[in-house]
Amino acid sequence: MENTVLVGLISKMIADGKFSAVKDILIEMNAVDIAQTLSEVEPEIQVKLFRLLPKDSSADVFSYLDTETQSVIVDSISNKELHNLVEGMFIDDAVDFLEEVPASVVTRVLAQANPDTRNLINRILNYPEDSAGSIMTVEMAAFHEEDTAEDAINELRRTAEEKEAIDTCYVIDAQRKLIGSVSLRRLIIAPPSAKIKDIMFDDEQLIFVTTTDDQESVAQLVRKYDLTSVPVVDNEKRLVGIITIDDVVDVIQEENTEDFEKMALLIPSDDDYMKTGVLKLTKNRIVWLLILMISATFTGQIIEGFEDKLAAIAGLTACIPMLMDTGGNSGNQVSTLIIRGLALGTIKVKDYFRVLWKEIRVAVLCGVTLAAANFLRMLVIRAITHSDTTTPVIFVVCLAMVCAVIVAKMIGCSLPILAKVLHLDPALMAGPMITTIVDALTLLIYFGFANLFLKV
Repeated sequence: MENTVLVGLISKMIADGKFSAVKDILIEMNAVDIAQTLSEVEPEIQVKLFRLLPKDSSADVFSYLDTETQSVIVDSISNKELHNLVEGMFIDDAVDFLEEVPASVVTRVLAQANPDTRNLINRILNYPEDSAGSIMTVEMAAFHEEDTAEDAINELRRTAEEKEAIDTCYVIDAQRKLIGSVSLRRLIIAPPSAKIKDIMFDDEQLIFVTTTDDQESVAQLVRKYDLTSVPVVDNEKRLVGIITIDDVVDVIQEENTEDFEKMALLIPSDDDYMKTGVLKLTKNRIVWLLILMISATFTGQIIEGFEDKLAAIAGLTACIPMLMDTGGNSGNQVSTLIIRGLALGTIKVKDYFRVLWKEIRVAVLCGVTLAAANFLRMLVIRAITHSDTTTPVIFVVCLAMVCAVIVAKMIGCSLPILAKVLHLDPALMAGPMITTIVDALTLLIYFGFANLFLKV
């Protein structure tokens, strides 16, 4: 059933008081689909619909809701309902919610949580933003090295519903230091009396992160080793939590969105576009627009300095947009590849000279090909329109195009790597920024050749 139709149907049933029938529909739905439906109904219906959910699924559905809908529900339910909701959520989901809501909501939620839950939430909230500790969960399967496979299986049967992931279990020593991991499959096929330490993957093969590691590096680690979860340890290598694949996917989405925004020279924002006000959107855009507008002054000054020659020689002015566009596009092509390579770790700072040499060769081939095509294009246009463009002018334009493409690709591969060296985000060196720099250099090259080869 189309979700729009479903939303309309459920809204009507709620209005008609057919709560039992609505509950039957919800029981058959996936938690993600329920969350989507909840987000699309009217606010006054959202709480009624949420209260119809079975207790064992309400916390799961709540974790998939957008922050606005979550806030509406929290503001409308009783303290007892809020207590049950918080205690039913995984810690990382509770933290994700609390990071996005006002302080008054945080205070009320924490007041209704059990002391142990409150302490865990506060501990994770205190980790630096964008760190591994801030996105981890503490609901994990961990066993001591002296436990047997039978002990572990029995413990999982008893507590599995409280764990966020049990496909990989972690092994700790008496001081809770992480010493290995064991898969659920290995536990099941192992002899019941086998010690965990004898069937685990030892620490030489163990992949883990620390609480202060950047979450983007965690995502790269998970992608590299095809993990479904990664353990998190403190400075003394004590196991404190795990990061599961669903949180890693969220990190990748957030980082990609942030990179796209920076490449367009927007101030990154976590807010949904449709729910962001006009003033905030303006604020996110105007700073870089002002910078680019002011920097374009240099381009204008260059053109102004050659006005006499532009006026005296036919064909020079008409080729300026084409040369600037070609140079900007050439720079943007390579900068996009380099920025993506740096983000994925396939390109390192130490690879700079290899990258530069490769791009110079690519630029020469592209530049010569474009210049040859442009030479023929300008000859055809001259023949058709009977313009006064001379062959020396066509030669200057084509020569400037080759050089502009080479310079643009050198700039395009150099600036992102330079940004990485300076501990800036390479995504800043893309799109409009590259275009602005390359435009000025292209004009300098063009007018330099014009002065050298063309006489007024």
